Parts: sequence; C-alpha cells; structure tokens
Amino acid sequence: MRALEAAIASGRIHHAWVFSGPMGIGKRTAAEAFAAAILDPTTQADFSGHYAPDENSQTQRLIAQGMHPDLHIITKELATFSRDPKVRDQKQLTIAKDVVEEHLLGPIARAPALATSSLAGKVFIIDEAELLDRSRFNAPTQNSILKTLEEPPPRSVIILVTASEDALLPTIRSRCQRVVFYPLQEAAMNEWLSGSSIKVTGPEKKWLLEFAQGSPGRALLAHQTGLYGWHEALEPMLAEADRGRFDGALGATMAKLIDEWAKKWVEDGDNRSKEAANQAGARHLFALISERARRSLRVSAEKGDEESLDRRLGAIDAISDTERFVQSNVNLAMAMEDLAAQLSAR
Repeated sequence: MRALEAAIASGRIHHAWVFSGPMGIGKRTAAEAFAAAILDPTTQADFSGHYAPDENSQTQRLIAQGMHPDLHIITKELATFSRDPKVRDQKQLTIAKDVVEEHLLGPIARAPALATSSLAGKVFIIDEAELLDRSRFNAPTQNSILKTLEEPPPRSVIILVTASEDALLPTIRSRCQRVVFYPLQEAAMNEWLSGSSIKVTGPEKKWLLEFAQGSPGRALLAHQTGLYGWHEALEPMLAEADRGRFDGALGATMAKLIDEWAKKWVEDGDNRSKEAANQAGARHLFALISERARRSLRVSAEKGDEESLDRRLGAIDAISDTERFVQSNVNLAMAMEDLAAQLSAR
C-alpha cells in the first residue's frame, strides 16, 4: 500500500501493474481501491499523509454503484455477456481472447467517457490474470495485449491481478510495475476472523487458521466449501496412508467429495461448466491435502526424521503430479485412485 501511495504522491502513475500473491489476501480489493483513487480528481493527502479521495464525490458514488464508465473489471465470467454466441457457450476455464478484445483492447483505444483532472483517465483490472491462457507456451491472449502494454494510450492504466505470476509471459511482466502481497500474520488473522461472518470454535477454528495460512479469502473459501467436513472424512484414511497402508476407500472418497461439490456448484449458477466445476473442486481438495502434507513435512524436518521427510516430500510430488493430470482432463476417479495408491506407497 505504501508503494501505491508513493505512486499517487509522485503524480506519475505507471501504465501497467502486476498485483501478485496468494489467493484471498486482498489483491483485487487493493486494485479496486487504487483505481478509485487514481480515477478521482478529489484524491489528496490527509493530515497523516495518506492519500484518499472524497468518499462522497461523484466518482466514488459511480464506482460504488458499479457504474463508472472508465473503470473496467475483466473476469472470465464476462464471456457470459459476449455478443458472440460461441463465446457465451464456451467453458469458462480461461479468460477468452474475445473478452479481452471486447472489454480491454476496444475500450482502451477510445477517449475516457468522463473528462476530469484525475491521475488516470481509464483503469482496466484483469482479475485472475493467470487465466488469460492455458499455457505460457501457447499464449495468444497475452500476446494480443503486448502492443497495448508497449504503446499505451495516455492516462490508461492496466492492473493484472494474479495468484500465479509465473503464468504471465516474461514480456508481459517486464512491462509492468510489480506489487507483491503477503499473507497476514497470526494476530491479524485472529482479528479478521473475530470480525468475520465465520463463527467457529475449538478444533475447527484451529484447523481453519492453519489451513488459511494467513489468507482471509482462503479461510472464507474453506468455510463456505465445507472443507473441514472433507478434512474429517479424509483424515483417518490419510493417516493410514502415512503409515504405508492402502485404504481402498481413499481414492473413491476424494473423487466423490469433488463430484458432489461440483454438481452443487453447477446447479447454483447459470451457464456453469461441470468440467470447470470439477477442476475447482479438485483445487480445493489439493489445497487441503497439500497443506496437511506441508504441516507434516515441517514436523518431520524439526525431528530430523529422514525416512518420514522423504515420504512427505514424495506425497507433495504425487499431489502436484495429480493436479497437473486433472488440469489435463484425465478421468477424475482414475486420478484420485492413482493418488491414493501413491500416497500409501511412499
């Protein structure tokens, strides 16, 4: 936040930014607050030296209503509103190139709708920018915005918000100012949890804070997804796997938890893809068992237990490999059965 305030204080706003860091720690919130400040001509320093706009200004009212014509927030879900029916019917696994063309490349070439003396005339926030392409080695969408990053229209600002900065092309990153976001400390997480809508106590609270690893968004996602229930269902079987004992129900249980969550997620929304839902559910499961493996790894390292250390490292490798397989659309049930076998064999 100090870096962003320094940019505002300088009166010279760089045209492209990457906000990177773990999910759920406020990157998009910060991007929207930054946009609100640089789009508003009332922004100035207060008595403490912090820069902020007048909360009652016309700009802030428009932003609060989601109606500011020069603030563009680009997400994969915008495909639902595309003029092209083919784009509307696509599975929302990436941010479609057509979405970028329609909501960034087209609008950025036009003059701002509002003529003000603000530091920026237009701001474009690309949320989950790692979804611009499936791979850095086949990146037509990222390549399509390179020219704009090289020769940006005056007073235009692009902010790429990402939890996986490595998914962005080096040529993209080299043209952007980087702001790195870090997880919250334990005291800040406890304070956040106390004021949140999450009401948990005892073992569930302890597990939730350990799983969240300093990310309020991760804690909220775990609570809303019911991951503590997943933890309770899987823990006995994973404990057996830790001992090298294969539980035949482990793979099927993991696949069932993902499938049930994905079906409900599709039912609760419009035009949601089951494939995308399966991948999202799988990410939740991988997050759960990966965090468990990392905690066990730290314990093994502290004890100097070489055999246990090798087993934990092997488990993390197996989880990572399975995650890649699922992203490549390998059969979910088969992938989970294979993972269960690997966790028990190591």
